[in-house]
Amino acid sequence: MACRCGGNAPMTAPRCTVAACHAHDALAQSLSGVIAAADLFSVGRHALSLCDADCDLLVPIVDAGNVARMAGDIALWRHGHPHASVVPAVIDLSQSQLLDLMTSGAFDFTSLPGDDAAMLVRLQRAAGLLPAQPLSPQPMPPHLLASPALRELVGSSPAFVKQLALLPGIAGCDAGVLILGETGSGKEIYARAIHYSSARATRPLVAVNCGAIPAELLESELFGHVRGAFTHAHTARAGLVREAQGGTLFLDEVDSLPAPAQSKLLRFLQEMEFRPVGGDTVQNADVRVIAASNQDLPGLVERGLFRRDLYFRLHVLSVTLPPLRERAEDIVTLALRFIQQCAAQNRRPTLGLSPQAMRRLLAHHWPGNVRELKHVIERAVLLADHATIQEDDLELPAPGAPLDADESFRAAKSRMVDAFERCYIERLLAASGGNITQAAEMAKKNRRAFFELIRKHEICTERFRA
Repeated sequence: MACRCGGNAPMTAPRCTVAACHAHDALAQSLSGVIAAADLFSVGRHALSLCDADCDLLVPIVDAGNVARMAGDIALWRHGHPHASVVPAVIDLSQSQLLDLMTSGAFDFTSLPGDDAAMLVRLQRAAGLLPAQPLSPQPMPPHLLASPALRELVGSSPAFVKQLALLPGIAGCDAGVLILGETGSGKEIYARAIHYSSARATRPLVAVNCGAIPAELLESELFGHVRGAFTHAHTARAGLVREAQGGTLFLDEVDSLPAPAQSKLLRFLQEMEFRPVGGDTVQNADVRVIAASNQDLPGLVERGLFRRDLYFRLHVLSVTLPPLRERAEDIVTLALRFIQQCAAQNRRPTLGLSPQAMRRLLAHHWPGNVRELKHVIERAVLLADHATIQEDDLELPAPGAPLDADESFRAAKSRMVDAFERCYIERLLAASGGNITQAAEMAKKNRRAFFELIRKHEICTERFRA
C-alpha cells in the first residue's frame, strides 16, 4: 500500500508518501502512524506517482523481494522531484541491495522494525524540518540492553541480532563458549559482553592472544611457574589462569596453539586443575573459558591441525559473528557511533556524515570488518577540517579498484596503521603547539611512549611550535 501525508498531519511530521508491498501491510500501517499519515493508496509504480511536486519526502518500504523495482522507481521519482528526499525503510537487505538504493538517489535509510522516535528524527531531517546535524545511531532493541556490557555491541541487522539474542542464555550458564568470526568482527567485544552479563561479572576477565605468545612460553604464561623452573625464572609467576580465578579466561586465536599446548589445555579443561611449570602441587581452578578463532576450526580438525577432542570441549556453546559486509544496515550506524566516540575522546566536535560518504562506506567490502571501519572513521574525524565528513575524507579505494596482489594482509594493515599513527600524532602536536607532554596527555599515553612514536615516524616537533 502507499500513504500520503498532508492535510491534518501535525506540524512536526514531514509530508510524505509511503509505498509498501501488501506483504507488509502491518509495517506500513505502523510507519504511517509514525509519520502521521492521513490517506491510503494502492501499491505499485502508480503509488509513487501519487506523490505530487509539493511532497517533501518519499519513504518506500523495501525488502529483498521488491528492492530492484524500488531502486528504479526511486531514481525515476528523484528525476521528477529533484528538491525532495527519499529515505527507504528497509527490511533485511544485503549490503549490495542497500547500496543499490543509496546510489539510486536515497538521502538516508532506516530499518524496520525500528525505534519510532529515531526513525521520525531521520525522516524530519531528510524533509528539511530539522537542521542538518549529525544523525544519531539507531539503538538496538531495548530487550537486548539489559546489561551495560551490551552497549558496546552496536547493530540492528538480522544477522547480528540473531547472534546477539543468544547472549542472555550463554551468559546465564557456565559452559565453555567458542566464538567464530573473521578478523575484526568483534569477537573479544562479544566475549566481554558474555562475562559482564554473567554471574562472574565482578571477577577478573583475562584476555590471552594465543598467537602472540611463543610456544615455549605458553604453558608458563597460562599456568605459571615456580622459581628456578627454567633459565631466567628468577621469580615465581602465578599465571593467567590464576589471575582469572573466579572469572573468565578469554583465549583468542586458539587455533594458533601448537600441538603440545593443545594437549595441556584439553587436560586443564577436563579436570579444571593444573600444575605450574616446575611445581609439585596440583592447583584447582574456577574459571570459565571462552575461546575465539578466525579460522575454519572444523577444517583444521579434519586436516589434523587441531585436536578433535579439544574442539568439542571448546564447542559446548558456539557463536558465529557475521562479517560487516553481511551487516549492511549496521555500517552507517557503526560509523556514526565511532564518530561520536572519537570526537569525545579527542575533544573535537561531533561531525556529520554526508550522503556521498555513506554511499562510499556501503560500497566498500570491509575485509577488516568493524575494526577497519573504526580506524577509517577515526582517521577521518581527526583529519577532517570541516563540519561534515565527506567521501574523500574516508580515503577508501574506489569501488572495484584493483588490490596489490603482492601485499599481504599484515603488510596492508601495518601500512594503514603507520599512516594513521603519523597523522594522529601530527594533529595532536599541532593542537598542543609542539608540546610533547601535553600531546601525550591528549593521547592518554605516557610521555616516553609518545616520544617513541615521534621517533618512529621521524616527526620534527619544531615545526609545530609557535
